[in-house]
Amino acid sequence: MSRLDSWTRASHAHAGVTHPTYRKGTGPGVVVIHEIPGITPDVIAFAEEVVGAGHTVVMPQLFGEPEAPMTVGQVAKVFPRVCVSREFTTMALHDTSPVADWLRSLARQLHAELGGPGVGALGMCFTGGFALAMMVDDSVAAPVLCQPSLPFPVGRRRAADLNLSPADLEVVKRRAAGCAVLGLRYRLDPATGTRFDTLRRELGDGFVAVEFEGRKHSVVTEHRQQEAVDRILAFFRERLHS
Repeated sequence: MSRLDSWTRASHAHAGVTHPTYRKGTGPGVVVIHEIPGITPDVIAFAEEVVGAGHTVVMPQLFGEPEAPMTVGQVAKVFPRVCVSREFTTMALHDTSPVADWLRSLARQLHAELGGPGVGALGMCFTGGFALAMMVDDSVAAPVLCQPSLPFPVGRRRAADLNLSPADLEVVKRRAAGCAVLGLRYRLDPATGTRFDTLRRELGDGFVAVEFEGRKHSVVTEHRQQEAVDRILAFFRERLHS
């Protein structure tokens, strides 16, 4: 039996781009964006916890094969494709990945359907910063960044960059005064570079950091921390259930 059998498969189209989506649950909306190599069993398990906490979860499939496990082989298969895709900005400084516009459209549609104060958005690793870019749209009321890793931290400047254009960063800074950003990582994770320092500097009290000791990486999947899951669910409850 497929882990996604209980999820409703559909698709979302915007500006000539279409991606499959998987949806489940009731309550305020949350967009859960998978990491490389795709919607792995661990990503699905985490999304089920968000559903169980009283949310309508939509998982877009941006790349990879649904339910394929997190293995070296799967990562090697997907990684080269996403690195050359025009949807993702992996190395450029001060630039928002084009896929953010598609994700904002998905969030707007979900919010228009469900109402309430807004929807949550959670990205992880390769997609971690996408939730930050999504909050440029007012529909996103609870952005969560799990170990944001773009642009790839090659050199000091890229390690500190937020994968946002200057214009988008200004909107994020303005919104963060009333729409806090939750970020989670392992403190010594090299993939996150120094961008948590950048987030603290740019957003001030609008950035809430949850950091765990060690050099591991995936806080809600491969190297899951229960505290991370608890803090995320509490954040969604506080921001989305008013």
